[in-house]
Amino acid sequence: MTQHDLKKINLLMVEDNEADVFLTREILSESERATYQISVVKDGFEALSYLQSCNGFKIAPQPDLILLDLNLTRMHGFDFLVRIKAVPELHAIPICIFTTSETKEDREKAKKLRAYCYLIKPMNLQEFEESFAGIF
Repeated sequence: MTQHDLKKINLLMVEDNEADVFLTREILSESERATYQISVVKDGFEALSYLQSCNGFKIAPQPDLILLDLNLTRMHGFDFLVRIKAVPELHAIPICIFTTSETKEDREKAKKLRAYCYLIKPMNLQEFEESFAGIF
């Protein structure tokens, strides 16, 4: 299978940690199943602007998947999730929580708010790669 035969996935990453962004880009660039167009915003407000094509995001592609950190500045990930699920044009986009939080309460809240999946950020590269193997 050539690079041109792979499925193209538009991924919106809502993440304020540059190291996590870097690792995610590296791991997904090695995918044998798909090619990824990764757009990154640093918080929920930027993500809303991106999704609504305003404030500088006029040519932003609609994401096939949103990878969402919970602990963001200005707007917590759960607040963003609630807002997106309330917008008819956006509520069907799968949102995968990608966080350091291992609490049962956060997992249950993500499920209740209809997150697609919940991944714990790993502590090393191998675990990081394994985290993505299940969803991509």
